[in-house]
Amino acid sequence: MTSDPVIRLDNVHKFYPVGRRRLHVLKGVSLRIERGSYIAIMGPSGSGKSTLLFIIGTLDTPSGGKLRLDGTDPFSLAEPQLAEFRNRHIGFVFQDHYLLPQLTVLENTLIPAMADGSPSREVVDRATELLSRVGLAERLDHRPAELSGGERQRAGVARALLLKPALVLADEPTGNLDRKSAAAIGELLVQMQREEQAMLLVVTHSLDLAQRFERRYEIDDGRLKVI
Repeated sequence: MTSDPVIRLDNVHKFYPVGRRRLHVLKGVSLRIERGSYIAIMGPSGSGKSTLLFIIGTLDTPSGGKLRLDGTDPFSLAEPQLAEFRNRHIGFVFQDHYLLPQLTVLENTLIPAMADGSPSREVVDRATELLSRVGLAERLDHRPAELSGGERQRAGVARALLLKPALVLADEPTGNLDRKSAAAIGELLVQMQREEQAMLLVVTHSLDLAQRFERRYEIDDGRLKVI
């Protein structure tokens, strides 16, 4: 594992207009994430932790400061190139699984590969293998409504890893789960990160989940600090 930072945030700020004022959500956040690292960012609702994750995931733009992902400034790319960059380099696991109800588990897992047309046999085989590794080998042809909450989130993890992204971002991935399912998903995220050697960044208010990670931070008054 290289010690060179693959993600660099330098003095990142984020403002939102609120009437005639500006709400200063992120205040000079700097962060380095090395390949193979897995870190958790904690903070209460409204603290800015999800805003930070969306900026790192290129779903939102910073008001100031810089982000570089594997040497690239993603915000310098035109929108079509940015969308392709995001799809190839970043996988997402959300609190709500966002599985399409009309598709099977396997079809949902293949969605990231469909931007380039029909998935190849190699990609279908990888999706099948990932679903087996997350415990859904017997659920490939089931639809989301036939799965438990924990199983849906497992499918979301498999989907996030399909294209072998350098970075996986998880936004409150256990927030909608019961305690047993939440513990299982937390263990699965760390296990799959180690096996895939992707960078994993989770934002959460759950101390139980955060304690599984090698590095932990907290957003406090818009600033990032080690805990």
